[in-house]
Amino acid sequence: MELRLDADQQALCQGLRRFCQGRIGSDALRRLEGEAFDPALWRELAEMGVFSLRLGEDGGGVGLGCADAVLVFAELGRALVPGPLVWTHLAAGMVEGAADGECAVGGLDLMGGEPDPCVLEHAAALQALLVLRPEGVFRLDPRRLDREPVGEPLDPLTPVALVKALPRGEAIAGPERARRLRLEGAALVAGQLLGLAEAALELALDYARRREQFGRAIGSFQALKHLMADMFVRQEVARAAVWAAGATLDDPEVGDAERAVASAKVTATGAALQNARACIQVHGGMGYTWEVPAHYYLKRAWVLEGLFGSPDEHADRVADLIGAAQG
Repeated sequence: MELRLDADQQALCQGLRRFCQGRIGSDALRRLEGEAFDPALWRELAEMGVFSLRLGEDGGGVGLGCADAVLVFAELGRALVPGPLVWTHLAAGMVEGAADGECAVGGLDLMGGEPDPCVLEHAAALQALLVLRPEGVFRLDPRRLDREPVGEPLDPLTPVALVKALPRGEAIAGPERARRLRLEGAALVAGQLLGLAEAALELALDYARRREQFGRAIGSFQALKHLMADMFVRQEVARAAVWAAGATLDDPEVGDAERAVASAKVTATGAALQNARACIQVHGGMGYTWEVPAHYYLKRAWVLEGLFGSPDEHADRVADLIGAAQG
């Protein structure tokens, strides 16, 4: 398995990173708080192929694979791009308008059962809703749901609503498709978490180089060196796991795709959460203020932690798969 980026993949990452840096700065994120959905930005992302990335060229897509998709979603996570990105990407080819940005698609993963009430992200912005159940994939109209917005969501860039009653919806795919979408969704979320871990380290390094104490940059202090070295190690381990998950989904012959994705979700979640906390620690008292964007990374990591399976669920799955292989 090749785990180095080729020239096309490097160009893909660089192009998307330049776009995000120019379009979604900290000021733009603050303007999106509470709304967190910009239709113009959504269309621009669609024009760049974010949602049609894995559609075949005959269907108007780019024709790339999961290995490329996790790279794209790492860049989106790094830039804290808001919106139902993963679900809309998964819906491309299944829901009309998803691939070209005309239809924002949300989703609920109910493979483990149906909670009461359900928590739906970006409900006000959605034109379609996919629900994953053990028996298949179902489509609903989110505008007809009885929902109650949460006044102060955990992540100010991820508005949520409580859905008190969830209709069955229209069945559009079977159980195998539902399981595959959940697996792909977990890999894409792991990519976003990797991007958060990378961005948190970059923010911490930048501050440690500029902030001086006792006539020296605080980054020269041994305690902070150790802290940021640990951040770097977590980032690199997560990157290897996420890239491996994307490559294995494209070519299952190289390994167990389910085990690779579960490992990536566990590793990337830990890296994002711990690096975000360490970034706040490096900033000291300033890290707890709203002006420093460190809190965005921690809050987004908390939101992504439970999507498409919790770290505990995926860790148990890895243990089961290892045990089955050894038995």
